[in-house]
Amino acid sequence: MKDYSFPSVRELLESRAEKSGDSIFLKFIRNGEVVSKTFEQVRDDSLAFCRMIRNETDEKLHIALIGETGYEYIISLTGILISGNVSVPFSPETTVEEATALFKQADIDVLVYDSVFAEKAEKLKETCPFVKKFINIGDYKDMEEIFKKYSADSEYASLSGYEVDKDACAAIIFTSGTTGKRKGVMLSTNSLVGNIMYKDLCEDVFCEGDVALSILPMYHTFCFTGDFIKNLKDGLQVCLNGNLRDLQTNLKIFEPKVVRVVPMIADTLLRRMKMLQSRRKLTNEEAVEEVFGKNIRQLISGGAYLNPELCEEYAEYGIFLRQGYGMTEAGCRISVPDEKIELSSVGRIIEICDARVMNGEIQVNTPTVMMGYYKMPEETAEMFTEDGWLKTGDIGHITEDRQLFITGRVKNLIILSSGENVSPEAIEKKFANYPLAKEVLVCGVDNRIVAEIFPDYELAEKQGVEDVEAELNEFVDSLNVKAKASHFISEVVVRDTPLEKTGSGKIKRKETVIK
Repeated sequence: MKDYSFPSVRELLESRAEKSGDSIFLKFIRNGEVVSKTFEQVRDDSLAFCRMIRNETDEKLHIALIGETGYEYIISLTGILISGNVSVPFSPETTVEEATALFKQADIDVLVYDSVFAEKAEKLKETCPFVKKFINIGDYKDMEEIFKKYSADSEYASLSGYEVDKDACAAIIFTSGTTGKRKGVMLSTNSLVGNIMYKDLCEDVFCEGDVALSILPMYHTFCFTGDFIKNLKDGLQVCLNGNLRDLQTNLKIFEPKVVRVVPMIADTLLRRMKMLQSRRKLTNEEAVEEVFGKNIRQLISGGAYLNPELCEEYAEYGIFLRQGYGMTEAGCRISVPDEKIELSSVGRIIEICDARVMNGEIQVNTPTVMMGYYKMPEETAEMFTEDGWLKTGDIGHITEDRQLFITGRVKNLIILSSGENVSPEAIEKKFANYPLAKEVLVCGVDNRIVAEIFPDYELAEKQGVEDVEAELNEFVDSLNVKAKASHFISEVVVRDTPLEKTGSGKIKRKETVIK
């Protein structure tokens, strides 16, 4: 593979501050008012936080970071990365019990947290005596004092003169644990930065000064590298949404040109436009402006299956919606979308990444691949082929023009007595346009295909559906008429409660039953 030379996070901060110093980089709402931070301010505050951390010790620390996406959170994460220490971000929904176990697993030395995690942090002081220091970033006035105390004009200025080893571990990102024990993915600075150095194939979108709205949590690699590092490199203005309940308000305030989403959010915003049209007889253009503002051009989706029909519906409103593909173990991105890909594609494989299909599985070779799972050599070895390619665990195919198509997961395959391999995801996608089925999980039981369905009971009531189970079975019967024998759904299990999910919202799958 070709050798690539990527800049560090520090180098990106410095080069962009030199080029666009007094231009606005980050915007957010605080106490009802819009606050703006320039590229220079973001660089200076990040370096100040770096100096504070390096003032504690010369030893390399594992620093847990827990909080909601906000200015102080981003500065803390960036400061940790440029300090040469290891950032270990977690969801603020993490329980005390989960945090205690994962802190031990990741050898956490310091916890940085905000107000939403403050109560749990107090309990962790008792359950995690090995954590040497707890830093509360919840009060922005206290943080401003830190930025001032450790500024470039202070006695601590020399502490930021540290050159980061770009090949050393910079972050440990824990997987969601959909099928078992959570594993800590070790990523270097080269992984985090190299992953966003691809060439954009979408025309006239990512231009200096354009506005992006960041709505996904930055403890996910997809969001931090895409909404922060990439936009830092490209010189975009990033507006922080904060809580999802404020999304509708903030879309109107910031009027972004591009937004990274998950399919559920894209679907919700489309429903919002349709609802406004039905109530107020708005045109498509008026509905778009009412929901997104005047400038929206593009939505980039990731994290879950995106229904192609959703892309088609957005196109009717003049909005480009496509999905990309990646995994934390690859540094994040493997493919990104452009205007010429097929709707069912997950994008075109980025130029720094090589991909192949072996026995149906997508495998990749990329300079941004993980260093391994932290303290899990056996699990790490299982992720790679003998010739060093990363096994994604996804089933799919690649076209000559590098478009990537995903059809399922290797570990989810249902192996029937006939010897046929059935991808449950392929069957689940057939329910995508059937709104009564809110959540669907297909599994193999005793050599049969079984579908567990959690219905949209509220919708059923609105539509006057009295026998939900009968309605679902009737729909499944219509699928079975057209299905090949191996995809025949033998049983429907109607649930009263939603399917169990991981902390990132992914449905936990049952063990595949092989007969």
